[in-house]
Parts: sequence; structure tokens; C-alpha cells
Amino acid sequence: MNQEFIFYSSLLFVLGLILGSFANVLIYRLPLDKKGILTGRSFCTFCKKTIKWFDNIPLISYLKLNGKCRNCKKQISPRYIFVELVSALFFVFIFIKLNNFYEIIFYQIVLLILLTIIFIDLKHFIIPDELNFTLIFLSIIHNFFSDFTFRFNEDINQSIIGGLVGYSVIWVIIFLYDKLKNIEAMGLGDAKLMSALGFFFGWQCVPFILFFASIIGLISVLPFIINKEKNLRTEIPFGPSIIYAAFIYFFKGQQIIDFLLVY
Repeated sequence: MNQEFIFYSSLLFVLGLILGSFANVLIYRLPLDKKGILTGRSFCTFCKKTIKWFDNIPLISYLKLNGKCRNCKKQISPRYIFVELVSALFFVFIFIKLNNFYEIIFYQIVLLILLTIIFIDLKHFIIPDELNFTLIFLSIIHNFFSDFTFRFNEDINQSIIGGLVGYSVIWVIIFLYDKLKNIEAMGLGDAKLMSALGFFFGWQCVPFILFFASIIGLISVLPFIINKEKNLRTEIPFGPSIIYAAFIYFFKGQQIIDFLLVY
């Protein structure tokens, strides 16, 4: 392991922490439609006191303050440090796996968007259009460049079909549940997210992701059903399950499909 590798890995780890901190800002402010999303000063969500710069250093400040606000001593959500660490570690991981600088930046941005969607949907049951449309744009761009390491479509037409199929399938499910059972099965935010993934992977990913997302969603809510805290009509965020299933498809999708076809 040479000094140059250590230097760049350390640099990207720190940059990943900073980008993760920015993702945390979006997670809190986007659903609330706060003014000055990009320019407003950070503040404690409990006592509303402005956070000093030395208490706002990613990872270090959280550990130094033992995960508590300096002013009101309220516990800060571990989500902040989790997002920062995932962002930092992923940045180093793709640096090891990939050689193209622009490709590394591309996948880091995509990860941050997906992380932001997960935590916003878990708390607020919405997926902001700003995130979905950015993801759709990046997915389309991804298929215009043939030198990307991970490519799932042979041409742009497959990408376009994938985006249309991804959106249409979710829209049909929403429509049928509304007409037949008068239930809002999913939101259009889920449809746009599925469209973005369809643009990225192609239409073949749609049944795979929906199948595994349904299993993941059921498993996540099963303990609450057993304890009678929730039932099958309880509203649960589906966006995170879609994203988890997309990660499965990205890393192991083809192997799983080949295995199922054999057996």
C-alpha cells in the first residue's frame, strides 16, 4: 500500500464525510420546504440554537460531544453519523474499485441521493421531486457514456423503455388499489423512483426490484404485525425497500436470475 494511495483514500474519506453531512442537511430541510436549504446555518432541532462551526465538523464533533447538543444536551440522532460514515466509506470503496474520476464522482452523488431518499421517506412518507428528477437525469446521462464500468443497457432505447415501464407499473398498481380497494397502495414518488431505476438498469430490472422490494417491505413490518402494533393496512414507506432491492440487483441481480432460471 503506497503513500499516494493512502493520501487519496484519506482525502476521499474526509470529502465523503463532508458530503454525508450535506446529505443530512437535505434529509432534514427538504421535506420541511425550508428557506435557504443550501445557505442557512445549521441549528439544533430541539433548542433551535445555531451550531458553532467547531461543533459542526463531520464525525469528529459528534464523537467529541458524545452525540449530544452542546447547549440543551439533547441526544442527536445517530442517523447523522451513520450517513456520514456510509458516504465516506463508499467514496473510498469506489475509489478502490474504479479508475475513472468522473465515474467515481457520479456514483458518489447517486449514493447520496439514495441515502437522502431513504431517510426522508422513512420519516415523512414522501420522496421529494427534486431528488427523483435528479436521479432520473443522472440515470439517463449514465446510459449516454459507453465508458462507464457498470452498464446495464446496450443502447439508450432500452433505458427509455425501462424508465417508462418502471413508472407505468407502479402507476397501474396505484390505480387498481384505488379503484378496487379504495387504498393508496403507493405514492407517485415511488413511481418516479422506479422510473429512475428503470432508466438506469433497463426494463428487465422492474419485476426483480418490485418482487424483492415487496419481500423486504413485508419482512420489515412483520415484527410490528406480530406484536399487533401495525396491520397490513398500515402505511409504510416503500421507497427504502425499492432502493434496497435495487442494490441487490446492482451487485447480485444477474447471479440470482441465473440461479432461479436453473432451478
